Amino acid sequence: MAPDKAGRTGPLRRCLLTGERGDRAFLLRFVIGPSGELVPDMATRLPGRGWWLSPRRDIAEQAVAKRVFARAAHRSVAVPVGLADHIEALLVRRCIDAVGLARRAGLAVAGFERVAGEIRSGKAAVLLAALDGAEGGRRKLVGLGRCLPLVCVLTAAEIGTAFGREHVVNASLGAGPLASRIVVDAMKLAGFRANAAVERPASLLPGGCDRMTVLERHDRRN
Repeated sequence: MAPDKAGRTGPLRRCLLTGERGDRAFLLRFVIGPSGELVPDMATRLPGRGWWLSPRRDIAEQAVAKRVFARAAHRSVAVPVGLADHIEALLVRRCIDAVGLARRAGLAVAGFERVAGEIRSGKAAVLLAALDGAEGGRRKLVGLGRCLPLVCVLTAAEIGTAFGREHVVNASLGAGPLASRIVVDAMKLAGFRANAAVERPASLLPGGCDRMTVLERHDRRN
């Protein structure tokens, strides 16, 4: 299986809009339901022919405007109103659910001091910082875990939901499939949210990944 431009070697799929090929793990999959409705398949498990898009808000919006799904399927396709916002909401839900599952498994902690302790003990695999948190606190967290992926795509209220609290600004996840899942989903979500980013994702991604944020990759394309 040939690697893509970033050196990844997972199964490749082609973005319907741009024509670029990439690892399917980092793309968005869609299927057409029995009634002809377009269904985002965030877990990539739904039956039927899959159609793929790069995970960026502008690409989703252009795909709707250019009717790329109907053209690819050679049939009428009912696209949800506000598809890009719908995708963003689904990705937010997946990220919150992953953090919640990790918390219930004893693999996630919240609060700066507890996260710092997990970093010092070597138990932290992914750092979470609230998108609306203070930049100073975020940089302090990064300073403690210099080699760890930093996920900054959820608000404090959204992270708090996963912990059953009103707000959580800092959190961490231990190593395992849930940590890898949230990095991949967060990279997709970053393409739909202003100022969102995933820093240093390489160590947890299947096949590795170039060491740049999603936003940096977007900036280099434009």
